Amino acid sequence: MATKRVITECGRNNKSRVAILTGLPRSEVTRILASSDSTEGTPLGQHPARRILAAWYENPRFLAATGEPAVLPIFGKKGSFEQLVSIHGGGIPVRAMLDELTQIDAVEQLEGQSVRAKSRVPILTGLTTSAITAAGERCGDLIRTLIHNVRRLTPPLFEATALVSDADIALVPIIRRELAKQGASFINGANSFLKRSRHEPDRTSARSTAKVRVGVSVYYFEGESSNSNCTVKDVERRHRKNLRRQHHSQTDSRANERNTFPKMK
Repeated sequence: MATKRVITECGRNNKSRVAILTGLPRSEVTRILASSDSTEGTPLGQHPARRILAAWYENPRFLAATGEPAVLPIFGKKGSFEQLVSIHGGGIPVRAMLDELTQIDAVEQLEGQSVRAKSRVPILTGLTTSAITAAGERCGDLIRTLIHNVRRLTPPLFEATALVSDADIALVPIIRRELAKQGASFINGANSFLKRSRHEPDRTSARSTAKVRVGVSVYYFEGESSNSNCTVKDVERRHRKNLRRQHHSQTDSRANERNTFPKMK
């Protein structure tokens, strides 16, 4: 349950963190926590961090002139990370979303209270409780699927791999970027389909319907040659920075906006 995981990680119940983990709007999390059902059995929705990053990479409002995600000021009414979260974050506070994206190394905080996107999809990294839990869940799901098919149980569960063993190493960055884009698009579509298949309980009927956990995972992998020199980066502990809104003159704000964002036709 998301609430238990948040309490374990943070030492307290944090509604914003629960909203990020479950994909539910913060208002919905508040309503559920206030009800007698709590969050037990609450199905996962589309990860809010995935919505934020997808909009950052696709919405012209948040793109630079090159078509890449623009470096955004954290605070501001227009063309800012605050506006991005306000539109696509489902009511999650801007600071909570910034902490989440920083923790999973999807964004980088720069000088002058600005932020840069590093990854199109949210990926848990480092030896954190969330990353270790996610690794266990993903591995368990994959092993159960493979065992199911090995035992020739019917119907077989979908499992497939696309692989080449002689890719040009110079093209690896392009391959990573393109497969991440295709993978994110597929997962977003799968999320929409799964949300439509969720069981809506009939409050007028006392009969309960059984529920089942279903899903699909997509992951990218690489294998280096035996003579490659692999180095493992030390996991750095990130400290949260204190942020305060900085008030700039209207002229400076308009100048920065012209330099950062393309003109809209």
